[in-house]
Amino acid sequence: MKGARIVSVAVFAAALAAVALSVFDAGGPSGATGGRGFRARVVATDDSDLTTLGFVRYGTQTMEVELPDASRRRAANVMRGQMELDSFCRPGDSVLVTAPSAGSPDDPLVVRSHWRLGPMAWAFGLFALLLVAFGGIVGLNALSSFMICCVVIWKFVIPLILSGRDASLVAFLATAAMTFVIMLLVGGWTRKALAAFGGSMLGVAAGLALAHVFGALMGVNGATLPFVQTLVYSGAASLDLADVFIAATVIAASGAMMDLSMDIAAGVCEVARHNPALGFRELAMSGLRIGRATVGTMTTTLLLAYSGGYLTLLMVFAAQGTPCADFLNSPIVAAEVAKTLVGSFAIVLVAPFTALVSALLSSRRR
Repeated sequence: MKGARIVSVAVFAAALAAVALSVFDAGGPSGATGGRGFRARVVATDDSDLTTLGFVRYGTQTMEVELPDASRRRAANVMRGQMELDSFCRPGDSVLVTAPSAGSPDDPLVVRSHWRLGPMAWAFGLFALLLVAFGGIVGLNALSSFMICCVVIWKFVIPLILSGRDASLVAFLATAAMTFVIMLLVGGWTRKALAAFGGSMLGVAAGLALAHVFGALMGVNGATLPFVQTLVYSGAASLDLADVFIAATVIAASGAMMDLSMDIAAGVCEVARHNPALGFRELAMSGLRIGRATVGTMTTTLLLAYSGGYLTLLMVFAAQGTPCADFLNSPIVAAEVAKTLVGSFAIVLVAPFTALVSALLSSRRR
């Protein structure tokens, strides 16, 4: 038990170090903005050059900011009329600023957005404390797996797809690696973890195939993903957006598949532990019964997650009185329907896959 704790702490430290290196990597995306951003406090603002049209603002908000060394400089906050991206600042706000990529040192600093790293760090810290306090070593392992997934997506999945690699293959391999690490950390080197891994990966493979089929049948080209046009104009015009959409769909549904597969595998292994005489058929039927009790809520979870993300879009269609057939045929809604159906199909298939693999590994018959 003591050795397991030492291993868990070591894995957590390594995951935390990997996250820190990923965040503070000098070669990260911030290099394109003219230098690494730093925090500043707004002292005074001048809104005379801003034009307000309804809910949006155009123009440049000039301000005086105080830097961490207590010096003060001018800064410019360009408002583009995009409510989801613009940040209107007031005196006392903390902002992220960068130096201009060209020009003299006396040129105004560039305001990127409000400074949000502080609240993010506090929220993550409270989440980590709650998870470890409730789950103990298992909670610490879950936190490690959480951070490992962040590193894998940011440092491997995204760069490989941007380099032109097959997005579906990258997503499958990354999901396999993350699933294996998560199951190993949460379940240990046990039949339960191996069964959950096998059932989950069979579901991911089925979801990947179904995503290709339904994506082609519904004519989903991937252009409905957020910021796709910005990505294309940033030098990624050669990307296969339809394949990127499939990769995003599989990655989004993989978490629910891991959850369901671990539930079923744990249930089957517990049944086998209490009654070692049970054979493959009895354990498989037990796994299927457990799966039936959980698969309904898991598919509903996907539906609520996806519909919640596009709630305002559905409200637009409702406010305009758009007929149901019209908005269901729109590319954005069709893409979300494809995501929901593919994820639901995969989750339904994960249940029998995991039940069979768990029964195979847990039964006394070989």
